[in-house]
Amino acid sequence: MSCPPFDLRDFVLNELADSDRRLVEAHLLSCDACRDEADRLRTTQAALLSLRDEEIPQRIGFVSDRVFEPSGFRRWWQAFWGSAARLGFASAAMLSAAIVVFALTRPAPAPPASPQPDLAAVEARFDERLNGAVARAVAETTARQEARTNALLAASEDRHRLEMKSIQLAVEQDLSILQKRYNQLRLFMASADTGAPR
Repeated sequence: MSCPPFDLRDFVLNELADSDRRLVEAHLLSCDACRDEADRLRTTQAALLSLRDEEIPQRIGFVSDRVFEPSGFRRWWQAFWGSAARLGFASAAMLSAAIVVFALTRPAPAPPASPQPDLAAVEARFDERLNGAVARAVAETTARQEARTNALLAASEDRHRLEMKSIQLAVEQDLSILQKRYNQLRLFMASADTGAPR
């Protein structure tokens, strides 16, 4: 007799139609290999159902988490230097204040004794220096933000690696317990088979 084309897992889990189920039951009476496989599947199902459900931990909390939280002033200071808009506004305000102070404290101009310098050249040099200063400030801010982003990414990867390690350890422990229970069940089934009358 050839083995039926049905999956024995569907039979053990009661997922076959009644007519197919009767065919498999009739086949199991005559086929030792399929009967052994069905018994193994039932044993595995019983072992899995005997395990209690446990929720996977979402995060491992450390006692030292609060130690690394920055103070209120430090958080404000980091938020200020981390925001390009605030930094740009502060730079513009300081430049405006410097221009006002310079205009108020500037001595009265002396009477022109020599021809006045070319105003367009002075403005061009001023614009050039101003653009250079702004470019340097933007580059420094960008570099600081990139360094901070890299540090945050590295810390996040370390935290993720620790969480994955703890999950892996928990799964390995669960698998070890399951393997022990499976071995105990096999020993029990083997001792039951050897002790049964023939």
